[in-house]
Parts: sequence; structure tokens; C-alpha cells
Amino acid sequence: MNRGFYTILAAQFFSALADNALLFAAIALLKQVHAPSWQTPVLQQAFILSFIVLAPFVGAFADSLPKGRVMFISNAIKMAGCLAMLIGVNPLLAYGLAGFGAAAYSPAKYGILTEYLPPERLVWANSWMEGLTVAAIIFGAVVGGMLITPSISHSIMATLNVPSFVKPAEMAIFIIFFVYMLAALINLYIPIVPIEHKPLSRNPLFLIKDFGHCFMLLWKDPLGQVSLAVTTLFWGAGATLRLLVLAWAAVALHYSIGDAAKLTAWVAVGIAIGSVLAARFIKLEHAVKVLPVGIGMGVLVLAMIPVTRPLTAILLLTSIGVMAGFFVVPMNALLQHRGHLLMGAGRSIAVQNFNENISIFLMLGLYALMEKLEFSLTIIILVFGLLMAGIMSLLYKKHGHDQDTGRI
Repeated sequence: MNRGFYTILAAQFFSALADNALLFAAIALLKQVHAPSWQTPVLQQAFILSFIVLAPFVGAFADSLPKGRVMFISNAIKMAGCLAMLIGVNPLLAYGLAGFGAAAYSPAKYGILTEYLPPERLVWANSWMEGLTVAAIIFGAVVGGMLITPSISHSIMATLNVPSFVKPAEMAIFIIFFVYMLAALINLYIPIVPIEHKPLSRNPLFLIKDFGHCFMLLWKDPLGQVSLAVTTLFWGAGATLRLLVLAWAAVALHYSIGDAAKLTAWVAVGIAIGSVLAARFIKLEHAVKVLPVGIGMGVLVLAMIPVTRPLTAILLLTSIGVMAGFFVVPMNALLQHRGHLLMGAGRSIAVQNFNENISIFLMLGLYALMEKLEFSLTIIILVFGLLMAGIMSLLYKKHGHDQDTGRI
């Protein structure tokens, strides 16, 4: 690896760390104002709504400028979201503004890999990117959990002489603001790749039409179709599982939100392990072979129901993460490669984000509805575990025969 790749990884690490810490701080802010529990999944819906609405535009935007510059602008928007929370804007709206920045950031952070590296290095590069992202998720969960834990936050505020009217959630958001600032500064040092950048069209109808063309092109491509379907399902289930773990830890293990936030880090530890294993054993042309692992992950989610011991919970969540990392990294690399060949890096990632975030939005909506209807936690876990395993089984039945393709 050269200095440029290290810089990309460092920028992604701090931005992802802040993203994950901000989620827990925003949840704590909702609890601070005594918002109903169903607003927690709606909070994350507000964040990902930008990914859906802006999908026709962010891919073209990412391809119109050097991607390091796009990442800088995106982190600046996330900083604005933090400031909005601090000045009293509704947490749902302010977190949605941070999502606006994240929507613009994503096509750039993945698209730069396809510009910077040859196809045979993409699984390897994705394992590094996912590994560092997972490390950021771990630290983000731990840091976010610590900052919103009253005993720790009060100690920090006393040390820093923070005024007494400042609450733990607000102090956490203030610190996260500076983590975003650090990520933005690193973005300025990402090398500019010597490729032609397509000017961003000022005609929104043209951009929507172009996005629709890219959308259909990726779904009609056999390898694009299976990889897009798998990653779409995975991220929808994964985003819901993170909130589900918070609720499950409170009921099954009697954890506070701070301790539950730290527990989610074990899923990320597992994803890191799975990502390394995928980079070691799975080649890009054999990516479809990992589909059965996704079925197993859905089944393993059901094992959360009887767990009541912290050590068992840690082992279970880590195992779920290992399976997740092992099957999503090759599929993500395959999708990036096909998209890069068919339409360009930024546009393909925008199509991927559009599909994945519709999945997240719908699954979070289902979760919010079940919370609103006061379904038991056992029923909610059953629904999501069986949904994951069932859809993955259908995908394997359709595409499982295509396990060694020369069409890469």
C-alpha cells in the first residue's frame, strides 16, 4: 500500500467513527427529551432518507470532482448536522441533515477504490476498507456509549469545566463535531487520481433519467443483479439488527443504553474477522459461493431469543458478525467491479446506495410499526431472522448454480 491508500483509509476511519458515535448520541438526545420508543427507528429513517432522495444526483456529483474533495464537502455537511442538534433543531431533522452529507460521501469513498486500484485488488482493498470501517464502528460504539453514560460524561464535563446546563448527549455531539472536522482535514490530503471527471449536469431531469438507465443496467446484468440483491438485503437487515440489539440488551441482559451501545461493537469485531477470512479465501470470480453463509446468518439471529448471559451474547453477536463480513465483502467487491465496468464508479455506488437504503427504510419502518403495535421482542427477532434466511434462500436457489463464472 502507498501513502494515498493509507490516507483514504484514515479519512474513512474517522468519518465512520463519528457516524456511529453520532447515532448513539442522537438516540440519547431523543431519550433526553422523552421521545416515544418508536421514534428511534424513525431517527435512522430520517438519516437514510437522503440516500434515497438524492440517489440520482450524488453519483454524478461524485464523478464530477476529485473524490477526496467530494468527501471533504460531505463531512462539512455532517458537521452542520451536529451544529443543528446543538442549537436545538429537532433531532430527527438535524440527524437527517447529517444523512445528507453521508449520502454524498458514500459514492466517493467506494468509488475511489475502483479508480485507484486494478480489479484483482478490489476484494483485498474492500477487506481493508471494511476492516477499518468495522474498527471505526467498534470505536464509535464504545466512544458513543461512554460519552452518553452519565458517570463517565459527568466526569469529562467536570474536567473540562463544561457548564452544568449541558447534558451528556449534547457534550457527546460537540466532541463528535471535532472528529468530523479531523476527517475533513484528512480528506484534503487524498491524492487526485489522473482520470477525466465528467461535469455535473445542471438539468435534474437528465440526471434522473441517467440514474434510471444505470439502475436498470445494473439490475439486468446477471452478476450485478445477484450482488445488488444480496447487499440490499444485508444492509436493510443490518441497520435494523443494530437497533434490535439495543432493545434486546435492555430486556435480556438489563443493560443501559450506554452498555448496549458497547455490546453492538462485538458484531463489528465479527465483521472484521469475516472480512479478513473473505480476503484470504474468496476470489472475485467465486463471490457467489458465499450465499449459503447469508442463510446461516439469518438462522443464527434466531438464537438471540433464549440468550440471557453476557458472555453468550458476546459470542453470538461476534459469530453473526463473522458470517456477515464473510459474505458481504465479496458481494460488495463484485458489485463495485460490475458497476465500474457498466457505468462508472460514482453512478454504480449511487444505485447501490439507493437500493440498500430503500431496504433499510422499509425494514426500519417495519420495526417501528411493530414497536408501535407493542409486539414482543421475541416476535420481532423471529420476523427479521426468518426474513433474512428466507430471502437469502430464494437468491441461492436462483443464482447458486452460477458459482464459477468467467463473466467477471
